[in-house]
Amino acid sequence: MRKGILEYCILAILSRGASYAPRIITELKAANMIVVEGTLYPILTRQKNAGLLTYRWEESPQGPPRKFYSLTAKGEEMLRYWDQAWAELTEQIEKIRHEGANITYEEESRPIEMS
Repeated sequence: MRKGILEYCILAILSRGASYAPRIITELKAANMIVVEGTLYPILTRQKNAGLLTYRWEESPQGPPRKFYSLTAKGEEMLRYWDQAWAELTEQIEKIRHEGANITYEEESRPIEMS
């Protein structure tokens, strides 16, 4: 699950504008998500290969050029999908956490439907 969450968070960060890996790591760490470069770069590569991201090289005033990643139209579409999936998941979890005690015996004894 964490891999999917990190992929979602990377797209969310890039939805605010182009960024490079160390800045993405800083944002993730600021949100208390522990991530290292060895985790981030393979995800960025997979997302780029899937057509979700594109990149450009930009000169840096401090050191070598930086690879700035940005979302493609496909990446924006995937982010909207994950936003919806996340909203549904959190709604389901909230329902379980806060409304679960309201189930009556009759509802409880119904057979479970398998989809």
